[in-house]
Amino acid sequence: MKSLSSKARVVIGASAIALLTTGCANISETQKGSGIGAGVGAVAGALIGGEKGALLGAAVGGAGGYIWSRHMQDKKAAMEQATAGTGVQVTQTADNQLKLAIPSDISFDTGRSDIKSNLRPILDQFANGLATQPKTEVRIVGYTDNVGSDAVNQPLSVNRAASARDYLVSKGVASQRILIDGRGDKDPISDNTSEAGRAKNRRVEIFLAEKG
Repeated sequence: MKSLSSKARVVIGASAIALLTTGCANISETQKGSGIGAGVGAVAGALIGGEKGALLGAAVGGAGGYIWSRHMQDKKAAMEQATAGTGVQVTQTADNQLKLAIPSDISFDTGRSDIKSNLRPILDQFANGLATQPKTEVRIVGYTDNVGSDAVNQPLSVNRAASARDYLVSKGVASQRILIDGRGDKDPISDNTSEAGRAKNRRVEIFLAEKG
C-alpha cells in the first residue's frame, strides 16, 4: 500500500483537527470557526506550497485577532446585568469585541463632555477586574449629532471619549491600554431630523477586546 506523502499527512491532520474542533460540545461558535479556518487554511496552504505552506495556511486561517474567552463571556454577562434597563446595548461584535453602546441620556449632556453621574456605575463595573487581565485592550469612540459645525463636533466627540478614558484610568485601568477616537457626527445610528434621532447619535461606544 502506497504511503501518504508528507503534504497529504499535513492536510489530513489539519482537516481532522478542524473537524474535531467543530464537533466538541463545550466550545464557542468562535472557536469552532477558528478550527474550520485552520483546516481550510492548511488545505489551501498545502496546495500552494507543500508542508510549509500547509502550516502557514493553518496559522493564517485560524487567526482571528481577538478571542472570545470565558473571561469575555463573563464580562458580557456582568455588563448586561449592570446596564439592565438603562438603554445601554451590550453586544459581541463579529470580530469578538465586547461593545457597549451608551446613549446620551446617561452619558453626556448636549454640547458637553463631562460624564453624567449615572454613567459612573457602568464604567465602574466595566473597569472591575481589568487590572488583572493584561491581554485585554479598550477602545472608546465618541460621537455627536449634526447640530453645529465639524470644528465644534469633532473635538467634542474626542473629548467625550477622553473623559470616559480618564474615568477608567482613575479606576485603575492603565492609560496605555486605552485608545480613544472621535467621529463627530459621522456614522449616525439614527436620523438627525428629529430630537429623538439626534439623541441616539450623541453617544459613546466602548469596546473591550482580548488578544489571541
